[in-house]
Amino acid sequence: MIEEKHIRKLAEERLATFDGFIVELTVGVGNNIKILIDADHSVTISECMSVSRNVEHNLDREVEDFSLEVSSAGLDQPFKHIRQYLKNVNREVKVLDNEDHKFEGVLTSADENGFTVLSKRKERIEGRKAKQWIEELHTFKYSDVKQTKVILSFK
Repeated sequence: MIEEKHIRKLAEERLATFDGFIVELTVGVGNNIKILIDADHSVTISECMSVSRNVEHNLDREVEDFSLEVSSAGLDQPFKHIRQYLKNVNREVKVLDNEDHKFEGVLTSADENGFTVLSKRKERIEGRKAKQWIEELHTFKYSDVKQTKVILSFK
């Protein structure tokens, strides 16, 4: 079986050339290798191909056969790496905490300890006819969250 550590080293060699990082890497049954990558900018197809070629050219199919899939982390996928939070500051996100409470709002900040989301809701204020917007800051530790995703908007 091909070692995950070896694959990680080969992928990271190429990722360093465009400031990318590994979001997820698995080596499954039958040496089925899947690498999910991201970067602080949008990952291009040519960058995925570059990582794939570097891994493929440094493994010998004569010794061990394998399949290889390299793809970028999609916008519909939950965050799995702190750098994904940093990359998406000022974007709208949906957070599901460990107690299954849902929060939607703008990711206002992130660091190695956690992140903050600013949510808005309309609420009727006593003595007024019209509802007013109420803003709330929610601070999370990464360990307190099941998943965070970007909210896709086509406005």
